[in-house]
Amino acid sequence: MIIFETDFTMYKKWLLFAAINCFLLCGCDYARMSDQESLRPYEIALPEMPAGSIPVNGGINILREAKPEDLHNPVPMTEASVKEGEIRYGYFCVMCHGTKADGSGTVGQSFYPLPTNLADSYVQQQKDGALFYKISLGYRRHPPLYYTVAETDRWLIINYIRSLGNK
Repeated sequence: MIIFETDFTMYKKWLLFAAINCFLLCGCDYARMSDQESLRPYEIALPEMPAGSIPVNGGINILREAKPEDLHNPVPMTEASVKEGEIRYGYFCVMCHGTKADGSGTVGQSFYPLPTNLADSYVQQQKDGALFYKISLGYRRHPPLYYTVAETDRWLIINYIRSLGNK
């Protein structure tokens, strides 16, 4: 009996020793981790931009300052661009405007007033620049999509909207 108790006590001491060693040897070296470059990626301060400056190539401020009638669709109206616009419409617009672009989308049903029927003459009579401006910056209940939808995709969607007036 005494031999068993000694072996058990020795076993407990060995387990405690192994656990402490495992903790010390396998523990995290926080000092080494804090010296990694990845922990401070923005340590270098960016230069301040002059007040009132706007980007030279692109940027939403250029669009905000533009007149809608001065915006022209750079994507030619072709069968391929209409097809691409229909695909983009399916990604970004169908939830509200519906599969037939008549304003009967699933999400759009929770809005009042309902989303616009894109085949209506009200939409079809507007110039491409006006549609682009409204899609990009928002209009009434329509959310601004400049940060969600790429510029070229917005023009492709306008080509698709134009094709709805011919049907």
